[in-house]
Amino acid sequence: MEGSWSGSEGGDEDVERLSDGGDKPAEGDAEGVWSPDIEQSFQEALAIYPPCGRRKIILSDEGKMYGRNELIARYIKLRTGKTRTRKQVSSHIQVLARRKSREFHSKLKVTSMEQSVKDKALQSMASMSSAQIVSATAIHNKLGLRPAFPTGLWQGMLSAGQAGSSQDVKPFVQQAYAIQPAVTSAITSLEAATAPPSVPAWQGRSIGTSKLRLLHFSAFLEHQREADSYNKHLFVQIGQSTHTHSEPLLEPVDVRQIYDKFPEKKGGLKELYANGPAHAFFLIKFWADLSCNVQDESGAFYGVSSQYESPDNMTITCSTKVCSFGKQVVEKVETEYARFENGRFVYRISRSPMCEYMINFIHKLKHLPEKYMMNSVLENFTILLVVTNRDTQETLLCLACVFEVSNSEHGAQHTIYRLLKE
Repeated sequence: MEGSWSGSEGGDEDVERLSDGGDKPAEGDAEGVWSPDIEQSFQEALAIYPPCGRRKIILSDEGKMYGRNELIARYIKLRTGKTRTRKQVSSHIQVLARRKSREFHSKLKVTSMEQSVKDKALQSMASMSSAQIVSATAIHNKLGLRPAFPTGLWQGMLSAGQAGSSQDVKPFVQQAYAIQPAVTSAITSLEAATAPPSVPAWQGRSIGTSKLRLLHFSAFLEHQREADSYNKHLFVQIGQSTHTHSEPLLEPVDVRQIYDKFPEKKGGLKELYANGPAHAFFLIKFWADLSCNVQDESGAFYGVSSQYESPDNMTITCSTKVCSFGKQVVEKVETEYARFENGRFVYRISRSPMCEYMINFIHKLKHLPEKYMMNSVLENFTILLVVTNRDTQETLLCLACVFEVSNSEHGAQHTIYRLLKE
């Protein structure tokens, strides 16, 4: 592996400049990007509270009346400590319903299902509200037709009439969901019928294309304790996971919304996207874990590791551009050669040293007294990762990375989006 950093080596001025004007937290988190823990709680609440139209629901132990979206917002607050308003919940449901409806219609076009069944499914969906469409998926999860999250992650998924196991979240005794069975069964059979075996389940649900797939990415701090003993802290991490065809595809984000966060000159995001291919472009929202001790620098190593795989034998070039206010500060370019393993060509970039600029930047962030100050700084800090075929110069993957600070109890988290022009 070959690689070197070029550019500025000090992060001090940038942290001071980035933090200007950020002396108070924004009103809640960005509504457009729901962090994994909030989305998890949102999906749980969908399964617990059925659509009820304009009716109110009474919580028996409190005697108060709530609308469904109020209950979902309340549940998110109790589970995560983060605030989502009733209107934000409503907006999120509408976005998910539109996406589900589009997926449903596109699958209907290509499936071999009888036309009469298709017509009936379309009629049923047309009569459903956004809440009912989104809840159809949650019902599948609840009935065990499709796993929504790891078993045992939360034992409060209730069957009718069962008391909740969580002490602070007390859902009401559930009644039957008022969802047309024709549409839920049609959705289930449709998703099974339209998952071509020739297309792997991870494609469209993780970072990768038919030419190159990201298997692992992490940035870390490692302290050597003894001769053969190391303590490793992960700032960010994307691990390999198993996917199924029943999972939803990655949510799309319009690439034009983030043009100003990355370089506009030659080799910038705008030019890269114009040259394509569009399906190789992804946005990653990282919630970085900064709950580590950076005071003791003896034996400390700051590094980055990544792993890719491909059906093709090629030489790849990996460019990492660190950006401040949309301007490139430093760039590292590494060249990696393929190793043939288990019928695939694997590319490993292991323990690549982090640049001095990034190390200083992390130290400066850690010295800020409040988390909202760190997030204010990170609003104008981005990283652009571009993997190309060295010989053909074709863009194989382009990863636009944005950051916030994770709540330490959750550790490092991330959400992946597809970048496209809508």
